[in-house]
Amino acid sequence: MKKLKKETTTAQSMLETWSSYFPGVAMALVIASVAQFIESILPIHFIGGSVIAMFMGILINHYWSLAAVYRPGIQFTSKKILKFAIILLGASLNVATILNVGRMSLNVMFFTLLTAFGGGYLVGKVLKLDWKLSSMISAGTGICGGSAIASMAPVIEAEDHDVAYAISSTFLFDMVMILLFPIMGRALGLSDVAYGLWTGTAVNDTSSVVAAGYAFSEAAGDFATMVKLTRTLTIIPTVLAFSFISQRIKQKKLRASGQATEASAKVNFTSLFPWFIVFFVLMAVLNSTGLFSAAFSGTLKSISRFLMVAALAAIGLKTDLTKMKQSGFNPMLHGFIISVLVVIVSLAVQYMMGIV
Repeated sequence: MKKLKKETTTAQSMLETWSSYFPGVAMALVIASVAQFIESILPIHFIGGSVIAMFMGILINHYWSLAAVYRPGIQFTSKKILKFAIILLGASLNVATILNVGRMSLNVMFFTLLTAFGGGYLVGKVLKLDWKLSSMISAGTGICGGSAIASMAPVIEAEDHDVAYAISSTFLFDMVMILLFPIMGRALGLSDVAYGLWTGTAVNDTSSVVAAGYAFSEAAGDFATMVKLTRTLTIIPTVLAFSFISQRIKQKKLRASGQATEASAKVNFTSLFPWFIVFFVLMAVLNSTGLFSAAFSGTLKSISRFLMVAALAAIGLKTDLTKMKQSGFNPMLHGFIISVLVVIVSLAVQYMMGIV
């Protein structure tokens, strides 16, 4: 009887918890739906729904004081649903893509990633930026814009306003690249392969890569998209590396404050490991084996994309626009410098390899 009563109490508690999530989750999903609708009616898909949703959330939070009832669901969407969306994203990736795009794209990607993270670290130090914000801007520039930033944010425990700022900075430069890349590509006399490789390794967000690639030619757009998917796979080692770095920094601060015990002074690999990335990799592996049909994989990708848009809407709803303004101009300058360096390095490596 006591056991039954305890189980009933537990069930009621869970129901109350899930009920408390509903208002905030529903708001994020409505914003995501509106954002995707706006994206769909744009004549050119140069801006992704995730960016639209995030800015909508920021403006709503700035001009309308949200009631406390929305907070639990917004928090749940920005953290838990975000991780679930990232897991589903793995179903759209194919590990075999690395082999298909060839060694030349991997060589170019190695140098662009080295530039983004190595150069980003140095520029961040010079501009005196917080390492979390600097690293997210570098990840967004070097890997895949909002998806990379959203994947990194949970493991380094980034502030919501820093996540919003990092995505904003990469988005602004993507808009410039969409306009300038086709013009520069034709002025430089690039082939479809060279231009596709350049776009796939230097432009940030997937929607921006597609827009800039197909603006040049269909062949260039196809190749740019394939290179971009390969580049997205570098989320895995990047998240693992920054998870380790974050844990080490925490332990260092504990030692400095005298709060670290001998046991806590060691890195806790169990807490360190971002387990959602394990399932992300598993989904990519399953898709690579052909277990998922193209239709099923496409459905999971669409669900992932929608949930990520909702998660970024929730992040926007938690973001204080005043705090973003307080960050000043330096993060934007950081994004500009790294973006320009990546664009130059990508093209320079192709010249050295004889592709251009």
